[in-house]
Amino acid sequence: MAELPDMRFLTVAEVAELMRVSKMTVYRLVHAGELPAVRFGRSYRVPESAVAEAVQRPVSDVG
Repeated sequence: MAELPDMRFLTVAEVAELMRVSKMTVYRLVHAGELPAVRFGRSYRVPESAVAEAVQRPVSDVG
């Protein structure tokens, strides 16, 4: 049997809490392709490593 990598997945609520944004913002990031996610049934799970990368990514100024 193939070994699965030791990955942790977070719920949208957990990601929102870590990033200090709303759940809707997390959904927008997922749908825009800026935050990778896997869909399990009706819910999304985001790899913990993707959240760490997104938090460390520099933010550009708008306007």
